[in-house]
Amino acid sequence: MYWYKKVVFENYANFNGRARRSEYWYFILFNALFSFALTILDNLLGLQFGTADSGVLNTIYSLAVFIPSLAVSVRRLHDIGKSGWLLLIVYGSIIFLAALLLLGSFMHAFDSSPFIIIFALLIIGVAIWLLILFCTEGDDFTNKYGSDPKAFNEEIDQIGNE
Repeated sequence: MYWYKKVVFENYANFNGRARRSEYWYFILFNALFSFALTILDNLLGLQFGTADSGVLNTIYSLAVFIPSLAVSVRRLHDIGKSGWLLLIVYGSIIFLAALLLLGSFMHAFDSSPFIIIFALLIIGVAIWLLILFCTEGDDFTNKYGSDPKAFNEEIDQIGNE
C-alpha cells in the first residue's frame, strides 16, 4: 500500500526519475484491487451506464489514476534505461493494430481469418514485450534518468557519526 500511496499522492504527475519494480508492481496490484472492488460496488448499486455496463465509480477512479499510472510506467522504463516515449510507440501500435482489426471486421475487409490471427498475434507480441520490459531489473548504476533507486543511501550510513 505504501508504493500505491507514493505513486498516487507523492508522484502524481512525476515523469522524471526512476521507479523500482516493486513501486510499479505494487501500484498495479492495488490499482487492480481497487478497480475490482469499485466494479463490484457499481454493480451492487446499479451505477452502470452505456452498452459496456461501465460503472460510474470505476470510471471516475480510472480517470483519476490515469496520469499516475502513465507516470509510473514512464519512470519504470527509465529505470531500465529506456525512454518514456517508448510507451507512446508501444501503446500507439497496440491501438493502431486493434483499430485495424475492428475496422477490418466491421467492413468485412478481412475475408480470411489469417489476417485477424496475424493482427491479434502482433498485439499479443507487443504486449508481452512491454511486460518483459516492466519485469526487467533496473540498471545498477546511475543512468541518464537518475540514480539507482535501490542504491544504498549514504545519508543513512552517516547517522550517529559526528
